Amino acid sequence: MLQQNNPLMLREDLPRFDLIKPEHFVPALRTTFSEIKEELVKIENNIIPTWEGLCKPLEDLEVPLEYTWGVLEHLISVKNSAELRTALQECLPDFVELTLQISQSKPIYEGLKQIKQTKEYKSYNDAKKRIIDTKIKLAEQAGIALEGEEKKRFNEIFNKLKRLGSDFSNNVLDSTKKFELVVNNLSDAEGWPKALKMLASQTYNTKHNSKESTPDSGPWSITLDHPSFQPFMQNCKNRELRFKVYNAFVNRAASDETDNTKLITEILTLRNESAKLLGYKNYAEFSLDTKMAKTPEKVYQMFDELEKETKVFAEKEHSEIQKIAADSGFSEELKQWDIPFWAERLREKKFNFTEDDVRPYFPFPKVLDGLFSLCERLFGISIKKSTRTDIPKWHPDVDFFDIFDESGKAIAHFYLDPYSRPSEKRGGAWMNICASRRIYKGKLRNPIIYIECNGTPPIEHRPSLMSFFEVNTLFHEFGHGLQGMLTTINESEAAGVNGIEWDAVELASQFMENWCVNKPTMIKMSEHYKTKAPIPNDLFEKLKSAKKFRAAFQMQRQIAFAKTDLYLHSNYDPSGSESVFDAYKKIANESCIVKPYSDDRFLASFSHIFAGGYAAGYYSYKWAEVLSADAFAAFEEAGIDNEEAIKATGRRYRDTVLALGGSLHPAEVFKLFRGRESNTKALLRHSLNPET
Repeated sequence: MLQQNNPLMLREDLPRFDLIKPEHFVPALRTTFSEIKEELVKIENNIIPTWEGLCKPLEDLEVPLEYTWGVLEHLISVKNSAELRTALQECLPDFVELTLQISQSKPIYEGLKQIKQTKEYKSYNDAKKRIIDTKIKLAEQAGIALEGEEKKRFNEIFNKLKRLGSDFSNNVLDSTKKFELVVNNLSDAEGWPKALKMLASQTYNTKHNSKESTPDSGPWSITLDHPSFQPFMQNCKNRELRFKVYNAFVNRAASDETDNTKLITEILTLRNESAKLLGYKNYAEFSLDTKMAKTPEKVYQMFDELEKETKVFAEKEHSEIQKIAADSGFSEELKQWDIPFWAERLREKKFNFTEDDVRPYFPFPKVLDGLFSLCERLFGISIKKSTRTDIPKWHPDVDFFDIFDESGKAIAHFYLDPYSRPSEKRGGAWMNICASRRIYKGKLRNPIIYIECNGTPPIEHRPSLMSFFEVNTLFHEFGHGLQGMLTTINESEAAGVNGIEWDAVELASQFMENWCVNKPTMIKMSEHYKTKAPIPNDLFEKLKSAKKFRAAFQMQRQIAFAKTDLYLHSNYDPSGSESVFDAYKKIANESCIVKPYSDDRFLASFSHIFAGGYAAGYYSYKWAEVLSADAFAAFEEAGIDNEEAIKATGRRYRDTVLALGGSLHPAEVFKLFRGRESNTKALLRHSLNPET
C-alpha cells in the first residue's frame, strides 16, 4: 500500500475516521516505527544535554504515534473487530520493542543525568524539571541498569505482559457480549422501569433481526452491559432470573474459550518476576514507588481510618435491607443477587421515587447543557458543538465540541461518544487522549480528548433518558477531560493528566460528581423531556438525600477490591494452592458486611488491574476521593450559594488542579489550591453523614 494514500499518514488536524480501515494500520505503523527509530539513532549519536537539544526532540517523537498507535488503541475500545485485533497483535511486538529502545537507551539516560548537573537545569520551569526527573526514574523502572540475560528476560516479560493484557481485554468483551437472557413471560417483566423494557425490546429486535418485540409485550433481551444489567438486578421480581444474570456477570471471562484464569496467574507471576529483576521485593513496591502513597503502609493507614468510620453505617444499611425483605415476606437468607432488588425497594420506600420518576427529567442533551453551564460558571469557559461540517467520526452518535476561554479563543476540543454499543464498544466509561497540548514545529497545538460513556441510547423517537448513575458517570469522565483540556502546560509529558502520580488522577473526575446534587446545576441540567417542566424541588431533595444511599456498602466494596489488588501484587503466591478468587473472598469476608458469593469469579473480568493502569493501584480511587472531597469542601466553606465566592474558588481550582497537570507533585498542587494538606474528614462527612 502506498503510504501517501494511507489516511493514517496525514498526521495533521483530526484523525480521518471516515477513511481509516483496519488494513491501513500495519503498513502505517511499520513506517512510523521505522521513522522514529531513525530519529532516535540521530538523537543518540549527537546527545546535547539541554532541554531543546535532547528532551524536545524526544517529545516530538510522540506526535506520529498519536496519529497511528493512539488511533488504533482508541478504535479497539470503541469499534472492536477481528481485523483491528489482528492489526494490534501484529504490531504490538514492534511497538513494545520501540518503547523499550527509547526507555532503555543509555545515551539518552546519561544525557538526562547530565542535564541535571548543568546550570541551565536550575533555570528550567517546574514542568521541565519534573519531566527530566520522571524520565530518569522511568528508565530505571524500565531496566536501564540490567545487562545480558537479565535484560533479555525483562524485555521478554515486558512484551508478554502487553500481549496478555490485550488478550484479557478481548476475552472480557467477548464474554460480555456473548451473554443474552431472553425473557418471554409478562409476569417476569412486571415492575421493570419503562426505560429497561424499551431498551430490552430494542436489544431483542437488533440481536434477532426482528420486529417481533415491543416494550409492553416483549420478548426482552437482557445483557451484561450496564444500562441493562443494573436496572434488571434492581427490579426483576423473579429471583431465579436474577441469579442467572448475576452469576453470568461475576463469571464473565471465567470459563470456556474466553477464560482469563490462567492469564491472571501468568500476569501476576510475570509482574512479580520483573519487579524482582529491578530490585524490588514485589510488584506492589514497584508500582507504589512512583505514586503519592509511596508505601503499602500509607495505603493501609487510609483503609483503617475509613473502615473504622464505615463499619457501623454498613451494618445499619444491611439491617434495613434485611428488614424490608422480611416485612415483604422474603424468609430466605439474602444473597448477592437479592440485595440490589431489596435495596431498590428500600430506596423507593425511604425516598419515595422510582427510576421511572427520575429518567424523564434527564434527557441527555439537557444534562449536557447543564454540565457545560456548570463549567462556564466555575471555570470561565464556554463549550460549543463544533460548527465544522467535515469532522470525521467513527460512529454517527459521536459529536465534536470546542472549548473557548473568556476571550473567545479556542483552547481545546473533544469527541463525546455517549451511548452503549455492546457488540463493539468495551464496557465502563473512560477518557483518553487524542492529542496532548504541546508546542510542535513552533506552534501551540490544542489538546484533543476522547470522552467515552456507555449510557442508555435513544430509543425509538425518544431521546436518551439518563439514570442518575449515568449522569454521575458523565460528570466523572468530563472531570478527567477538563484536566486534559484546561491545562496550561506546554510540555506534553506534564500537560493535563500526563505525569500526574496515578493515585491522584481521579481527583478531577470525582470532584465533578459532587456538583450533580448542587441545586443551580440540577436546575440547569434537568427538564422533563415532554412537558419541559423543571425537576420538582421535592424530587431534587430526594435525589440529593439518596446520593448517600448505601455509601458505606460501596466504600467497603471498593476497599475490598483495593486490598485484594495490593495483596495479589505483594504477598500472594500465584503458584500456591490459594486461587485469586479465594484470596478475594477471604478479604471481602473480612472487610465487608455483605459477604461474597461462593462462586464469585469477578476478578476474571477485572480489567482495571489486569489490563488497565491500576495494577497495585486500585486504591487510587479512594486515595483521590479523599482529595476530591476535600477540594469540594473548599467550595462549601466559601459558601455554596455565594456566586462570587464560587466563581473565585472555581478559578483558583482551574488555575491549580486543572491547569498545572503533572508539572508539580500533586500534593503541592493540592496545597496551592487548598492552602493545606488533605485529610479524610470531608470524604467521611460527604459519604456517611446524612445531614450533608
